[in-house]
Amino acid sequence: MKEYPPITGDSATGGAEGAVAAAGPRIAVILPCYNEAGAIVQTVADFRRALPTADIYVFDNNSSDGSRELAAEAGAIVRRVGQQGKGHVVRRMFADVDADIYVMADGDATYEAAAAPRMVAAMLEDNLDMVVGARRDEVEAAYRRGHRFGNWALTGLLKQLFGRSFTDILSGYRVFSRRFVKSFPVLSAGFEIETEISVHALELAMPVAEVMTAYGARPEGSVSKLSTYRDGWRILRTIITLYRVERPVLFFGIIAAFLAALALGLAAPLVVTYMETGLVPRFPTAILVTGLMILATLSMMCGLILDTVVRGRREVRRLSYLAFRAPSDFARRD
Repeated sequence: MKEYPPITGDSATGGAEGAVAAAGPRIAVILPCYNEAGAIVQTVADFRRALPTADIYVFDNNSSDGSRELAAEAGAIVRRVGQQGKGHVVRRMFADVDADIYVMADGDATYEAAAAPRMVAAMLEDNLDMVVGARRDEVEAAYRRGHRFGNWALTGLLKQLFGRSFTDILSGYRVFSRRFVKSFPVLSAGFEIETEISVHALELAMPVAEVMTAYGARPEGSVSKLSTYRDGWRILRTIITLYRVERPVLFFGIIAAFLAALALGLAAPLVVTYMETGLVPRFPTAILVTGLMILATLSMMCGLILDTVVRGRREVRRLSYLAFRAPSDFARRD
């Protein structure tokens, strides 16, 4: 994996000229927060040290433990999101915050804030649209065994279905370009948002990278909101749904192949009997075989029609993405 130096001084400009370029890109740290009173102050302070010129936003999702007030006292710009769920929070963050580069992390102080300059430098150096902070757990308590297995299984499934993947599709630590954020139609409501983000980047063939980052245990008083089984099922369902939406020919082709194979299996004895006697004694079975073949054909035709629709939608998303400047061209204003 390629190593990137931290972004410092003039190296942040990527060779851009003028006063705006010399000042560097506008960086926004965006932190979803739900009942993180035990960690939000430390998180804000850590990112303030790592990125002293960045604007730090905390989007509070109906916290009842004073997280919002603590974040404001720590110097963050606090916004409130009424709809419950991380996907709703990310939708608001992407819509409301204006910046050149967006650094997204959780408000639980588990992600390595000191790695943020390296991730930003990677984006500017190679004009990337997303840099994923792949987690390397420092202590056993940081990454529960069920979560580790689920991440491995879901990451492998995504690679099998879409042909490419990341090593950590569920990481909430990511750096985005402006053109990624402003062209991404957030549809998810909960923790499956990271999966949707990953698939969006893969389907539009965006330039992306991963940077290994430390992942620590939560501070005392901070509790994980992720449910291993409930949220794991939601993420699995999201992967299957996105596969159906983005790859309709393959999805409906699999269904068509299954129905056709079943029909042929049932039809084989009928054909043998007909060849021997000239009769079709099991007429209901023949009707069933005919129905299955009709359904298989309809399924395949649905896949082909939807593939045309998906191609058009993908072209529109790509054009929307191209309407925004590249990460290193931050001197230009859209």
